[in-house]
Amino acid sequence: MGSARWPSSCLPLLLGLSVLIVGCAAARPPAADIPQSPFPEVHEADAIFTGHRFQDGMVLPEVRIHYATLGTPRRDASGAVTNAVLMLHWTGASGEVLRGKPFQDALFAPGRPLDATKYFLIFPDSVGHGRSSKPSDGARMKFPAYGYRDMVALQHQLVTGTLGISRLHAIVGLSMGGMNAWLWSELYPEAVEGVMPIVSLPTRIAGRNLLWRRFVSRQIREDPEWRNGDYTAPPRGWREAFPVFRMMLDGVPHLQATLPDAPAADAFIASAMAQAEGMDANDILYSLESSRDYDPEAGLGAIQARVFALNFSDDEFNPVSLRTLEALMPRVKHGRFVVQAGDARSFGHFTQAHPELWAEQVAAFLAFLEGE
Repeated sequence: MGSARWPSSCLPLLLGLSVLIVGCAAARPPAADIPQSPFPEVHEADAIFTGHRFQDGMVLPEVRIHYATLGTPRRDASGAVTNAVLMLHWTGASGEVLRGKPFQDALFAPGRPLDATKYFLIFPDSVGHGRSSKPSDGARMKFPAYGYRDMVALQHQLVTGTLGISRLHAIVGLSMGGMNAWLWSELYPEAVEGVMPIVSLPTRIAGRNLLWRRFVSRQIREDPEWRNGDYTAPPRGWREAFPVFRMMLDGVPHLQATLPDAPAADAFIASAMAQAEGMDANDILYSLESSRDYDPEAGLGAIQARVFALNFSDDEFNPVSLRTLEALMPRVKHGRFVVQAGDARSFGHFTQAHPELWAEQVAAFLAFLEGE
């Protein structure tokens, strides 16, 4: 595992309703001067929940939730774990992505905001994703039509039942994981101290985000090669939809800088279609449609946790022009938000996958959680 790497610059940020320029922390020692300690070992396991009933009424004999942990639980005098942080991935990803080197270097290495020698980090694969139970295991379209509330209920069972943690110190969720974090704060208000939803909004999915999901879903469902989920090769509709899927994740300034001509655009399309070949269309279909039950707006006033929402100005899924956070965050008792400015170096919605660009905001969240 690599050691910590300090970013050489910080991005300008928009905090709350006013614009603040946030500089890099002074007096930060170079990486060579930071005492090095062995990086904690990752532990992986499966939690099996028998007779689990989904919201659509379907019961599966077994639901498998794969997860990994990093670090060591710390306990108070009563034996309760005090340093657990739940890391929640985005649509189509898995907990493994959040354990990759970019996240390790930016967030979990010694001296970084979520230093794994200090925190007990939990990385579940949400239902329908990774090595957890999902349609491509064999059930295909007979798999339960799970929603985000099903995801959160199973995450909660994992944390409280399997791991025996009654209260999380924090949740950091990205995109779908951020929406899961919003739901956690409402459904289990006593079970988490603070949440950091990244590239997500506390309201139902609508507009551009909804159209994107419906477009991709229709491309899959209406393709004759899909065969109601019983395809033998990736359906053409899915392969042709994925370049649009991928384009919408990126930022306008970044695409403008990196796709200057037709050959570059054609290469982008070809690369995206090749990437789609390695993804299961049914799993994607389920994951996109699982957002149907997401709408936390009515419950924002009841949230007890501290909430630190982070979005990016070049995120086309969550357009800053809608001023959704400005309108809704005042309802959250202990809430604040940051809209980080995007530029040609950032990646729009998919800046989430580049934690070196926003790690300092995780540090700000943890300070906010501690009341600083």
